[in-house]
Amino acid sequence: MKSFSQPLAVLVAAFCVTVAAFAADASPAGTWKWTVQGRQGGQGFEQTLKLDYKDGQLTGTLLGVQGGQFQIPDTAIADASFKDGALKFAVTREFNGNKFTTKYEGKIEGDTITGNYERPGFNGGDPVKREWIAKRQK
Repeated sequence: MKSFSQPLAVLVAAFCVTVAAFAADASPAGTWKWTVQGRQGGQGFEQTLKLDYKDGQLTGTLLGVQGGQFQIPDTAIADASFKDGALKFAVTREFNGNKFTTKYEGKIEGDTITGNYERPGFNGGDPVKREWIAKRQK
């Protein structure tokens, strides 16, 4: 039995090291970009998210955008978490005197976040739920 247990122990140790390496690679830290579809199929715009992950804490900023006659400022993320490759955060912004919160969730695989976000509907309408796919910028 001793000859079987040694290779098994080596295999288990190698697996643990590999899993730890992949977990480190799955860090959300970095700059992420994706395109947000415009209302009613209109022209979309690029969105940029800068994330930092230190000591188990996820922080970041959703960069502002200039859209024609309006300007949306940079906004810090809130209620952020990251565990086992999954992240969640919220962004509260103000537009025309109204505050609204968009909630994001996603799963990191390599340099891609795939997930969903939900924001309130316009003028009290039904919430809007959309998929988002962000790519890490190198």
